[in-house]
Amino acid sequence: MSFKVGDKVFVLDEALSGQVIKVLKDSVVIEDTNGFELTFGFTEVVKQEDSTLKNEAFSKKSAHQVALEKASKKRKQTPKVKPKERFQPTMEVDLHIHQLVKSERGMTSHEKKLLQLDTAKHKLEFAMKKKIQKVVFIHGVGEGTLKIELQYLFGRYNNVKYYDADYRKYGQGATEVYIYQNVKPEY
Repeated sequence: MSFKVGDKVFVLDEALSGQVIKVLKDSVVIEDTNGFELTFGFTEVVKQEDSTLKNEAFSKKSAHQVALEKASKKRKQTPKVKPKERFQPTMEVDLHIHQLVKSERGMTSHEKKLLQLDTAKHKLEFAMKKKIQKVVFIHGVGEGTLKIELQYLFGRYNNVKYYDADYRKYGQGATEVYIYQNVKPEY
C-alpha cells in the first residue's frame, strides 16, 4: 500500500491514529492526535478511509482485541509431512553388542554374533506381526560379517526386501528392511 503526506492512518497493534507527515523508504512518520511524531513500518499502519470507521473501531474494541480476532480467524493448518519424512522407517534396531547386553565380558565372538542375529530375527518377526513396514537394523561397519549374516537371514523371508539404509543418516553401517504386508512369510 502506498502512503502520501496528509493520509489519515490507524496503527494496527496500538490504539493510535494520526496523519502522515513524512514518507520514508520503508516506513512513515505520523503525527498522532496528541501532536507526537512517531515512525512505523508500512505493514504497521492502514489508511483511514472514513472518520466514522475510526471512532467505531476504537470505541467498541481495542486494537489488541481486533488483532486477536484476526489471528483466530486464520485457518488452522495441519502440520505437513515432507515426502522424504513420510517414508522414514518407523522402527530402528541397534545391534551393537553393548546395546544388547550389560557386559560382554566372557562372551566369545561367536556368541555375540548369535545374540545379534537372534535379536534381529525376533525384531523382524515382531515388525511383521505388528505390520510395521520398515525397519532399520544398525549393525555398524566393522569387518562386515554381521551385515553378510543379516542379508542371509533376510533372504530367507519371501515377504522382505532389504537394502542399505539412508547413508546421510546411518552411514554404511545400517540395513533397511521393507516388509510386504500381504504376503505370508515362509521360514
